Amino acid sequence: MATEHSKTAARFMISPAVLLLLGWMIVPLAMTIYFSFLSYNLLSPGTEKFIGFLNYEFFLTDPAFIEAMINTFLLVGGVLLITVIGGIAVALLVDQPIWGQGIVRILIIAPFFIMPTVSALVWKNMFMNPVNGLFAHAAKLIGLPPFDFLSQAPLMSIILIVSWQWLPFSALILITALQSLDQEQLEAAEMDGAGAVSRFVYIVLPHLARAITVVILIQTIFLLSVFAEILVTTNGGPGNASTNITYLVYAQSLLQFDVGGGSAGGIVAVILANIVAIFLMRMIGKNLET
Repeated sequence: MATEHSKTAARFMISPAVLLLLGWMIVPLAMTIYFSFLSYNLLSPGTEKFIGFLNYEFFLTDPAFIEAMINTFLLVGGVLLITVIGGIAVALLVDQPIWGQGIVRILIIAPFFIMPTVSALVWKNMFMNPVNGLFAHAAKLIGLPPFDFLSQAPLMSIILIVSWQWLPFSALILITALQSLDQEQLEAAEMDGAGAVSRFVYIVLPHLARAITVVILIQTIFLLSVFAEILVTTNGGPGNASTNITYLVYAQSLLQFDVGGGSAGGIVAVILANIVAIFLMRMIGKNLET
């Protein structure tokens, strides 16, 4: 067992890393909070002045904020729905004894390692281009007019692109959980006359509940800050149709050069993200304790 001396030595050795990590997080956050109380525009250097909570008032009362917040929750909810249902389906398929099972798993996981910007460009130019995209050629083959995904259904297009990126992560977690299922339970249920649907609903799905909870918690944290896919494909448009909170903060800070307003938006985004995280931990995080 560790002595008091060894515990003190351990704390002393890890303290530089802890202090560096705290500084790495706290200093930018403190600067953002400071700038959020200033009238600070990059086009007018040297004219900064303290204006209190006025930036927060302008940001929260901006009609674009409500639309961006709705888009953010639609984006998160849509991606979670596709990745959880799709991940369960992929896990069930891959868990079947097939030839080349290891290669199939590697191919399924591969999209997760592609940079978001690269995957967004691939989808934009190779699949969703209304002139030369694969979807446009497929529509022509069956006699339908090409559909401009990024203009006519921008938010749904972003959801599809992000879902394609996160589906491998969901599938990997669920495959791992599925492999820990006791096969004797399934065999006993089958011998008792339970059909495939009954075995899935009453045995497989409850067994995957904790893994699904992990997927939802981890993905939600990252999906609240989706940015690269929107910047590369739609630039938040048309209008604000595909603008989320993260892109709205970017537009306020770097497109309108309003550092004060953008900083206030960043703090609002951090608060909303923490509220969502706490809500999820309280509502579905209980599954991790059982």
